[in-house]
Amino acid sequence: MPASGVKSTRPAHRCTECGYTSAKWVGRCPECQAWGSVQEVGAIGSPLRAVSAGPVSAKALPIGQVQLAGARAVPTGITEFDRVLGGGLVPGAVLLVAGEPGVGKSTLLLEVAHRVAAANGPTLVVSGEESAAQVRLRAERIGALHDQLYLAAETELSAVLAHVEDVSPTLLVLDSVQTVRSPAVDGTDGGATQVRAVASALSAVARNRNMTTILVGHVTKDGAIAGPRALEHLVDVVISFDGERHSTLRLVRATKNRFGPADEIGCFEIGDGGVVGVPDPSHLFVSRRSAPVPGSCVTVTMEGSRPLLAEVQALVATAGGGGSPRRAVSGLDSQRVAMINAVVERRGGVRLADADVFAASVGGVRIAEPAADLALALAIASASKDRPLPAGLVAIGEVGLSGEIRRVGGTGRRLAEAARQGYTAALVPEDSGPAPKGIRLIEVPDLGGAFARLW
Repeated sequence: MPASGVKSTRPAHRCTECGYTSAKWVGRCPECQAWGSVQEVGAIGSPLRAVSAGPVSAKALPIGQVQLAGARAVPTGITEFDRVLGGGLVPGAVLLVAGEPGVGKSTLLLEVAHRVAAANGPTLVVSGEESAAQVRLRAERIGALHDQLYLAAETELSAVLAHVEDVSPTLLVLDSVQTVRSPAVDGTDGGATQVRAVASALSAVARNRNMTTILVGHVTKDGAIAGPRALEHLVDVVISFDGERHSTLRLVRATKNRFGPADEIGCFEIGDGGVVGVPDPSHLFVSRRSAPVPGSCVTVTMEGSRPLLAEVQALVATAGGGGSPRRAVSGLDSQRVAMINAVVERRGGVRLADADVFAASVGGVRIAEPAADLALALAIASASKDRPLPAGLVAIGEVGLSGEIRRVGGTGRRLAEAARQGYTAALVPEDSGPAPKGIRLIEVPDLGGAFARLW
C-alpha cells in the first residue's frame, strides 16, 4: 500500500476513443464499448513536466492577412462529386470515402483520379485490395487511362510513402486504409492502432506536400465506418457512398466537410461505362404512368440545397391468418411510418387496425425528413380507400400527432421544382407563401381537412 499522502505511480491506461482512464488495461473500454482502444499513456499521479517554448511552424498573423490561395477548391470535372465537396478538391486536404463493398467507390475514385491527372498533373492510385492488373482492366473499361495517372499495389506504409516521393502527385488515392500497415506500430492489420497510425502519417504527408489525399474506408455490417472514431476526426471530409445492390442509383453524401456544406448530395448511375453523374435525378424516384393509381403520392424532399421529387407508395390489404397485422417498410423510417399509420387511423378516420400496411419509396431513395409525412398519409389513405389521388398533385408538409399539418423549410424551392417538373397542384399547410407560376396551392390545416378536399 502506498504511504499516506503519496500518489500512486501505477501505469495509466486511456481510451483513445472517449478518453476514459483506468489503472488497469482492459480489452474493451467500459465507457464507449470500443475494442482495442485502451492504451498505456503514463503514470497516474505523476507530476507534469514543464514544457518550454519551442520553434513555431509559421508566424501568427492577423486573420485578415492569412493567404487563401492554398484553400481554394480545384474542380475535378465531375459535377455531382464537386457539388458534394463544395466546389472540388482542396490541396492538402484529406478525404475519407466509405461505402458497402461493390457499391462503386473504387470505380468513381478512379474516374476522379483520371480527371485530375488530365487537368492538374500526376495522380497516384495505390491499391491494397486488388492487383495493378485488375485496376488497369477497370480503367480500360471506363476509359480512365492517362500518362499522368500512376498505379501501384502496396500494403506497406513505407512503400506507399516511397511511391509518393517518386511520383510527387497532386492527388493520392489509397484503396483502402484498412489494408495498409505501418511496421513501426504494433497491432493487427486493419485494427484500430494500425488504421490510426496510417491515417495520421498520410495526413501529415498530405499537408507537408500540399497533396490532396483520398482514403477509402471499409464499413461495418451496421453501415458505420470501420476503425477508430478518431479516423473521422483526422480527416477534413467524410463522404458516404450509398446504394442498393439491385439498383443502379448511387448517392454520395458528405457527413463532414471543413470546406463546404455537410448536407449536400450527389446522384450517380452505375453501369457498364462506370459511374455517371445524374444532374436531374428526380425522374429516378417517380414512376411514369399514364393514369394515377391508388396508394401513390409524390412529394418534394430537400437534400442539402437540392430539391428532389420522390414518390411514396403504400399498399393496404386485409390481414390474413388471424394474427397481428403486418407492417413492412422500405426506404422510409419505420418509426415515422408507424406514427403516421396511427395518426391516419385516429385523426383521419381510416381503419387500419385489422389491415396489413406496406410502405415504400420508389427508386431506392431513402426518405427521412418530416416533409414527406403528408404524402405518406395520403398514400396510405388512398390505398385503404382504393381511390387514386388527382393527377399532377404533390404533397408537402409535416404531420403532427394531433393531425395538424405544419410548414417545412424550403417550401418555395420545393414548389418551384414541382412546377418545373410539370405538376399543377400542391397540397400544403396554411401560410406556405406565394405559389410559383403554373402550380395551384391547396392549403389545408389538418389531416381531416386534407382528406375532405380530396375525397
